[in-house]
Amino acid sequence: MARTGLVLAAGFGSRLRTDDAPDRLKPLTMVGGRPLMLRTLDTLAAAGCDRAVVVLGYGANRVRAEIEAAYEGPLPLAFVVNERYELANGVSVLAARDELGADPFLLTMADHVFGPEVARLARAQQPPEGGAALFVDRKLDSIFDMDDATKVRTEGERVVRIGKELTEFDAVDTGLFLCTSALLDALQEVLDNTGDASLSQGVATLAARGAMTTIDVGPGFWQDVDTPEMLAHAEQQLARREP
Repeated sequence: MARTGLVLAAGFGSRLRTDDAPDRLKPLTMVGGRPLMLRTLDTLAAAGCDRAVVVLGYGANRVRAEIEAAYEGPLPLAFVVNERYELANGVSVLAARDELGADPFLLTMADHVFGPEVARLARAQQPPEGGAALFVDRKLDSIFDMDDATKVRTEGERVVRIGKELTEFDAVDTGLFLCTSALLDALQEVLDNTGDASLSQGVATLAARGAMTTIDVGPGFWQDVDTPEMLAHAEQQLARREP
């Protein structure tokens, strides 16, 4: 079955900027000698995707131009611009709806780094019918910045609650999702009701219907790159893992 990779790369990325890099665009940030976006596309290819849709917003023209100039991988690329990129990330997912079609899709953000073992795991999985699956990390003592992490409470393999402010949780959201169009429907419902929609709200909507499951990454490596400190940690970890 065909599988599309969806990459969210529309946000401002302001938390990653420093005095030394005031104009830094997050998707183009170098991590371990390779731009974040190219790492993400590599992960999607290794995870069995046969094309990639990239949702752009802030700095869209520059990001697209640099990706197209640098990417030499196997995936055909399509680009979508979310003109409302100041809203939550679920709106970026909905901006790609026409490009996604009816097949399952693997969703991630341009600022997440994954080890090859996570890509292999994703390649072997299928989403639940009429729902979606969230890749979670249960190695809570290994999370670099727990305060910033999106926490998840589960019962068995099902998501019960999700949010950064949870005080009772047993897993952390890794930023990788294997989805059917049910997630798009859930996000559209949230957007219609509130005027905005985050991925976590879409997940919570599916969870309330028993349609949101989890996939444990086990010993697999991942890291969100949202701040200079996270960037430094990702560089350190990749230096240990990559030649």
